[in-house]
Amino acid sequence: MIVNYNELGIEAFQAKRYDEAAQAFNDAIEANPEEAVGYINFGNLLAALNDTERAERFFQKAITLDETAATAYYGLANLYYNNERYAEAATLYQKAIEHKLEGADAYYMLGKSLEQQENFKFALPYMQRAAELAPFDSQVRLSYGILLCTLEMFEQAEPELLAVTEMDKDNADAHYNLGVLYAVSTQNTEGALHHLERAFTISPAFEQAKYIYDLVNQRLQ
Repeated sequence: MIVNYNELGIEAFQAKRYDEAAQAFNDAIEANPEEAVGYINFGNLLAALNDTERAERFFQKAITLDETAATAYYGLANLYYNNERYAEAATLYQKAIEHKLEGADAYYMLGKSLEQQENFKFALPYMQRAAELAPFDSQVRLSYGILLCTLEMFEQAEPELLAVTEMDKDNADAHYNLGVLYAVSTQNTEGALHHLERAFTISPAFEQAKYIYDLVNQRLQ
């Protein structure tokens, strides 16, 4: 019977049996030292354990073995993003996309990396693609809506933020951004007040929502 050490390691990793996972991934590498997957899995484990330097080496080794290993680029990109190395992260997320990593995550994180560098216009198409691929992910749709607001594309932002409030009625950030959108780009004062009030009702510590609510209210006096 052939033992699949990577499968055993992933099962142990998901169960938070980290020592067992490390042993399994090490066995996978020893059994197939020229295959990238064992190094990727070990890198993911080390990243989860905040062993950044070793995780980086494992991801880099995986890439030297397989330059098309999309998950290795993605894992290394996450490592850099979490350490505020946003430019390097963006390059690696782009690589992951080029090598056909499935799903919205790489597009979303590439958009976030570009946002962190204040490259908002460059971030837009990637965030839009993430929202298209994950239409029921409220965090992705919220981030896309906020980015559209940042670029003053309010008409496009409104349906994104409304969609978030439909998926998650208690999302204070979505209500806040809708309230600000209505306050600055429409005559819909009632809508602005409603969503701002919802924001600080959901999250009483949301001082900015209360502040802008009071400003909008003053216009009516």
